Amino acid sequence: MESLPGASRLSLPEGTLGQWVTAARKGLGTPGSRTVAELESGILQLRKALNEARLERDILKKATAYFAQESLKNTR
Repeated sequence: MESLPGASRLSLPEGTLGQWVTAARKGLGTPGSRTVAELESGILQLRKALNEARLERDILKKATAYFAQESLKNTR
């Protein structure tokens, strides 16, 4: 196993960090964790939801401004 100088900096045994590095290189996560592909899929879904929420927010801002303007016209 190669020397892992980061292990001492992180206060971890070299063996533990080495196992994590090996698992990461093989594309494996920790037991019970999701794969990189699953995480990327989740990120994509969250980005889509965020974009939709931003679009809705922008529409509501414009609608609020429009109705506020109409309300001012009706009070004059």
